[in-house]
Amino acid sequence: QVQLVESGGGLVQPGGSLRLSCAASGSIFSINVMSWYRQAPGKQRDVVATITKGGSTNYADSVKGRFTISRDNAKNTVYLQMNSLKPEDTAVYFCNADVSYWRGSYMRALDAWGQGTLVTVSS
Repeated sequence: QVQLVESGGGLVQPGGSLRLSCAASGSIFSINVMSWYRQAPGKQRDVVATITKGGSTNYADSVKGRFTISRDNAKNTVYLQMNSLKPEDTAVYFCNADVSYWRGSYMRALDAWGQGTLVTVSS
């Protein structure tokens, strides 16, 4: 089917940087919107940034000017460059993709999620 695999999380000091990656694999026909969400302990999952296939981006107010989302359509991969990290950025970060894929002779649509990668910002 379709899998999303994130990487790049870890422990970083306040003011530091991390780059997250998310690669989609499977019988993919196309991927429209790709997004990053995050979920802090005890809180709901919120959108951080989105990017369309054409490269249009949107960001949550809390990360504007610090985070940059990008994608490589040829590799079915989305990235999140996170700079000037703050303790309140600590969360599990999830990749999401709006995927059209082949299942036999038929094309299906899937709202796909990765397994999440933990980002901890602490001194």
